Parts: sequence; structure tokens; C-alpha cells
Amino acid sequence: MDFSLNELQTMMADSVGKFIDNEYDFDTRQEYAGSERGFSDDVWKTFAELGWMAVPFAEEDGGLGGGPAEIMVLMQSLARGLVVEPYIANVILAGGILKRFANETQKEQWLHPMIAGELQATLAFNEPQARYELANVATTATQDSNHWVLNGRKGLVLNGGTSDLLLIPARTAGDIGDEHGITLFAVAADSDGLSCNAYATVDGLRAAEITLEGVRVSGDAVLGNVDEGYAALSATIDDATLAVCAEAVGIMYALKDKTVQYSKDRSQFGVPIGSFQALQHRMVDMLMACEQAQSLLMWAVMTNAEGSDESRRAVSAMKYMIGTAGQKLGEEAVQIHGGMGVTWELDVAHYFKRLTAICTLFGNADWHLDKLAT
Repeated sequence: MDFSLNELQTMMADSVGKFIDNEYDFDTRQEYAGSERGFSDDVWKTFAELGWMAVPFAEEDGGLGGGPAEIMVLMQSLARGLVVEPYIANVILAGGILKRFANETQKEQWLHPMIAGELQATLAFNEPQARYELANVATTATQDSNHWVLNGRKGLVLNGGTSDLLLIPARTAGDIGDEHGITLFAVAADSDGLSCNAYATVDGLRAAEITLEGVRVSGDAVLGNVDEGYAALSATIDDATLAVCAEAVGIMYALKDKTVQYSKDRSQFGVPIGSFQALQHRMVDMLMACEQAQSLLMWAVMTNAEGSDESRRAVSAMKYMIGTAGQKLGEEAVQIHGGMGVTWELDVAHYFKRLTAICTLFGNADWHLDKLAT
């Protein structure tokens, strides 16, 4: 089987690599992360101009017609720069819902501006009581003539504080935990009754807690059919899980490479510490973890692209690998760097923080292991 990159994938990897090398060093990343918005609007426009925002969307929607393999290549490349721009929130989460459920008018209003980098959006799907269960939706939407009234709370909304548009799953029928009865709504961030508490996360990104109290939206805000939003929600979260796993693998390779280079540069007792056999064994284990994670990632990508029944099983296996071997690799990288491995000034510490955050996004290792078992 041929695992080599095609022309589009090669061009994309080269484009991202040059951007990271020339315009997005670690100090620049830290400056963007510490800004008021938590990312650079100019860099976001550059993403759009280079076509990275258009990757997973159909050509008729203004996209490049890419799939899971293209997203894998892009996310692994972006991982090396630890980019703080909200690609997952906009393109994978919000874009994933819009491309599946939005009608032509809604795409013109929301999807196309998002691809052009003119609209910030996200999917507010987490709820305080849910613990990774997508169908555990307590937020309600009640029909009132030609409008809907939304009430509820959403937690850890990625990019929630800077989004212009929030896509919100709400229960319109059934009981909490039922897959049927979930409807997706597009809600403007400045709607009356919607409050947002934004904050920085440990990995340098931004999130928010969203409260909805009597938020009224028109019937045009409904995405897809009423009560039938779960399938699109589940498929979108699978895509997002695969995307962050690709990012995690990119981070794992970056940590391994930086640790190996450090072991060559750092001397102790008059020799490089990389000459110590005990450290060599540990770095070989890091390499093996990277290679195993890459193999699992490619299996997950292929099954997802084929629409195979094994797709969700592969995604859960990949997420479990990241949450166990990936976390162990990060710990080894920090420990081999010594005390400086946890300092704010060293990029290794920030790679490790992002890897740790990814381990809990969209289900931690234990949760995905349970899914594999059942």
C-alpha cells in the first residue's frame, strides 16, 4: 500500500512548514497567546489566503475537497508551531456542522465568510453534567410561534469568547441521554440572554462558559431537521477527535526531536548526556511511541475516509494511545530536559501542556478504552 503524500498534501505540508519556520517562531507564538484575543487576526487572514481554511470543504462550497488525510497532514504540520489560532473550533467543529446540515442560504451567511477568515465560529456542545456523552444534552429549546427559546449552559466552549457565531445543540424532544430529540441552532454571540465568561486554558488557547437564558432565535437558525441533529454532531466530534490526534502525533515527534537534540548539546561529566545508555533507551522508547502513534493515526484516517464501520473504533484506539503512550512521552521529554523542562521560557513545557490538554479533549483515555471494550 502506498502511504506517500499526493501533490496537494505535499504542497500543504511545505506551505505550513515554511510559514512556521519563517513567521511563527516560539516567541511570536507566545506574544499572540498573551494578546487580548489570544491569537493574531493577521495570521488568521493568512490561513484563509493560503487556503488552509478551505481544506475539508466541498469545491461547490468554496473548499478544496480535502478529507481526513489532508487534515492529518495539516494538523501535524501546524503542531510543530503550537499555533494558537482557533482552527479546530472554526474549521473542524463549526465547519463540520455547517457543511453537513446548513442549507445554501445558511452556507452563504455563515460558512463562506468563515472559510474567508471573516467570521469566527465554534460548536458549543459540552455541558457540565455530560462528561463526554454527546447525547447528554440538558439545554432546551422550546418553540414559540416562529421562534425558538433556548435555555441552558455550555462549558469549555473552544474559542467561545471571540466567536461571532455559536452552534448550539439543544433538546427539543425526549429525555436527557436520548440521541433523538437533539436539534442544532446557529446563535449570534451578541444575542439577548446569552452571557459568556471567557478564560485562558492551560495550553495557551482560549475557551468560555456560555449561559443561555431565554435566548430567542428565528426558525432560520435551525440547522438541518428538528430533533435529528445527533448524527451530524457525532460525526463532527469524530472528525475533531481525529484532528487533535494528528496534532498530538505532530507534538510527540517535535518533543522527541527536541529531546534528542538537547541530549547531544547538554554535557555532563565532560560528555554529552546522549552518550548515557540509560537515556538512549528512554529516547528509543520515545521514538517507538511516535511510530506506533503514527501507524494508528494512519489506520484511523483511512477507515474514516472510507466510511468504514471500524472508523470509530480506530479513533478511540488512537485517542487511548495519545492519552497513555503520548502522555508518557511528554513526561519523558520534560524529565530528560531537567528542571528547565517545566519553565515558561522553554517551548518543551508548552508542547507538554498542549499534549496534556489534548488528552482530555473529546474523551480521555479511560473513556475511549470503555468505548473500545463495549
